[in-house]
Amino acid sequence: MKFAIKHEIKGRIRIHLAQKHMTYRQADILQYYLEDQANISKVTVYVKTQDVAVVYTGSREELIRMLSRFSYETAQVSESLLENSGRELNEEYKEKLINSVLLRAMNKMFLPYPVRFAVTTLKSVKYIYHGVRTLMKGKLEVPVLDATAIGVSMLRGDINTAGSTMFLLGIGEILEEWTHKKSVNDLARSMSIHAEKVWTLTDDGQEVLLPVSSVKAGDLIRVHMGNVIPFDGDVQVGEAMVNQTSLTGESQPVRKAEGSYVYAGTVLEEGEITLKVRQVAGASRYEKIVGMIENSEKLKSSAESNAEHLADRLVPYTLAGTAVTYLLTRNVTKTLAVLMVDFSCALKLAMPISVLSAIREASTHSITVKGGKYMEAMADATTIVFDKTGTLTKAKPVVSDVVSFDEDMSADELLRIAACMEEHFPHSMARAVVNAAKDRHLVHEEMHSKVEYIVAHGISTTIEGKKAVIGSWHFVMEDEKCVIPEGMEDKFEHLPLECSHLYLAIEGKLAAVICIEDPLREEAADAVRELKEAGISKVVMMTGDSDRIAGAIAGTVGVDEYYSEVLPEDKARFVEQEKQAGHKVIMIGDGINDSPALSEADAGIAVSDGAAIAQEIADITIAAESLWELARLRQLAMALNSRIRNIYRFVLGFNGGLIALGVAGLLPPSASATLHNLSTLGISLHSMTSLPCNGIETKPEK
Repeated sequence: MKFAIKHEIKGRIRIHLAQKHMTYRQADILQYYLEDQANISKVTVYVKTQDVAVVYTGSREELIRMLSRFSYETAQVSESLLENSGRELNEEYKEKLINSVLLRAMNKMFLPYPVRFAVTTLKSVKYIYHGVRTLMKGKLEVPVLDATAIGVSMLRGDINTAGSTMFLLGIGEILEEWTHKKSVNDLARSMSIHAEKVWTLTDDGQEVLLPVSSVKAGDLIRVHMGNVIPFDGDVQVGEAMVNQTSLTGESQPVRKAEGSYVYAGTVLEEGEITLKVRQVAGASRYEKIVGMIENSEKLKSSAESNAEHLADRLVPYTLAGTAVTYLLTRNVTKTLAVLMVDFSCALKLAMPISVLSAIREASTHSITVKGGKYMEAMADATTIVFDKTGTLTKAKPVVSDVVSFDEDMSADELLRIAACMEEHFPHSMARAVVNAAKDRHLVHEEMHSKVEYIVAHGISTTIEGKKAVIGSWHFVMEDEKCVIPEGMEDKFEHLPLECSHLYLAIEGKLAAVICIEDPLREEAADAVRELKEAGISKVVMMTGDSDRIAGAIAGTVGVDEYYSEVLPEDKARFVEQEKQAGHKVIMIGDGINDSPALSEADAGIAVSDGAAIAQEIADITIAAESLWELARLRQLAMALNSRIRNIYRFVLGFNGGLIALGVAGLLPPSASATLHNLSTLGISLHSMTSLPCNGIETKPEK
């Protein structure tokens, strides 16, 4: 790529590309490519001028070489990112705003009065039509008020007032539409599928893990329990219960059997299926999510719903106040001054913009909130329940040791078997085993029969005709009645206590104990303290781990209560009991075993790269490797509530003042209309600004 350096200071450079024209696609390719580089922290691409501003660390010479080597054709950028970047949308609405302002200015400056009157009359038809149509439906809502104000102004020949009203209403509509579309697109994009590899079936029936990009329509893929379904397709073999919450909003899983159609992005809760891929493109999934978000009333916060209903309920009172003013004063000017001001427009416009902007702002911090309802729940929460593994502890535990209890098998051989069983299931402990085998260069071909996953317990299968199980002490030693080999009792008693233990048994005998270090997140204790300072009255930790390990973690983190050796249903039951006691409950987890509690909570939060089912069921997902984002979300939610309260106060005070000045004859209708609409516009613009996050911005990032 050829370019010229326009300006540079230490750590920042601005270049001009040597090309006549830049497409939105090219701009996105360049932006995403550069942002993916380790030494680059911020990139801004200016399409119209073909300029690029880059903030970087490290060597300037290395950056220059990388920019020189860049090519649009060879850059590796996800197609789904390019399809849904939002750059073209932003440019479209920027042009709409600029054109509206320029057109209004030119009309007032250059058009003679008769032409302006005709243009204004023509524009007023749309608003009057909507008002009449609303009235004919038997409704007294905001369009009726707008139509009345514009219609009365036109009848009086006051085209300046009518024109200003319509101009500001138009600007408000553009801003509302822009904010809504951008927020919905950002949210939908963050909810899109991010699967990298899938299990495909070869001609001889073997499962092979392949990149998603290599899958084509007609291929057979196998989806195991707890995994996301990556493509639309037809079920060929198997039976399963599929969670379609993220797609349809249904809370109950749907049965899928041979001949059924399954959708990309849904999650397999129980069972296992083989499906024939019908469609590999991700656009359909994206469009479905957009449609769900736009049409889902249940995702609205009570503030949004109340504002929307209040806006329409206030219209009859505004019209009644207009009529009373005329009866008392017999002054059309004073009456019109009342008509030009209402409390509803600002509320109806600003509330959804505030909520959607807050959701969008959360997304810039790697937080995906699936609706305003959950922002509200986060602000009102009094109880937070944490899972331990992968939540309070790091999402990437590591194998520290493999203790063999089988004299005929080495530790490496036992680890190879464990990895072969665990690689089918999405859990942080399973990933630790698989990664350990990979680090030791242990190749584990499929050597077992069909694997069965028992939630919160472990895995059962058959290897070379022998039954093998791997999982918790409760599952392996109690449920499966496996025993410690004779003479190995002392070795078992001296297992390291500081580690979590994964038990592997073959033919009813303990074969190995895999010791897994599950280090606590460095920021966990401080983040919990921050949440308490932000008004959380009870912080609880629940884990399936032993009381010894749970107690140590709980003491370090500073939770108010902890529960060990719990099952998934225990977590869900606790959440339900807290809700019945009148508490707003937030559940935070990352595994399949957390999904019942995530569904039961007022807002379920999935963190980091947890199980697909947890990510899909959760109402909020946090992709960042830090619990500071949880504290940040609490601050954002509380700041949103504060902003909403301030909007109510301002609308009431300001518009009440305008009405009083109009009735007193101190403010003409044109001024009332202008000030009212400007205040509505100002509130809407303010609603789009960043929310204050006091005390969080200074915290260490990942």
